[in-house]
Amino acid sequence: MSREHEWVDEEAGPVVRPYAVARGRTRPASSALDLLANVVSTGLPAPAHAELSAQHRRVLGCLSGGSRPVVELASEVGLPVGVLRVLLGDLLEYGLVSVRPQRDRASSPTESLLREVINGLRAL
Repeated sequence: MSREHEWVDEEAGPVVRPYAVARGRTRPASSALDLLANVVSTGLPAPAHAELSAQHRRVLGCLSGGSRPVVELASEVGLPVGVLRVLLGDLLEYGLVSVRPQRDRASSPTESLLREVINGLRAL
């Protein structure tokens, strides 16, 4: 049985609690990992001292296609956001990912613009 499949039993679902995946840690190593922060793989090799689990490698595999928001990545790998943020903190410390903060609020659409779009969609 491959190491990646040891976490899930097809009939029973997850067989390892999320806190075990995060090795009992509940807080990420970096405060930059908010839900909308974009994470991208640096493409660097893992340092010799890095202890990468199957879940770490799975997250890196999901990042091979480019930049992804933390919340989207959590959904794709099927882990709670808190657990994913801990794993991403590890990858960030090893230099395997970089974090780009979410877009500045000044460049975000205004509430009035969003309301106009919603009203336009309702009119269709």
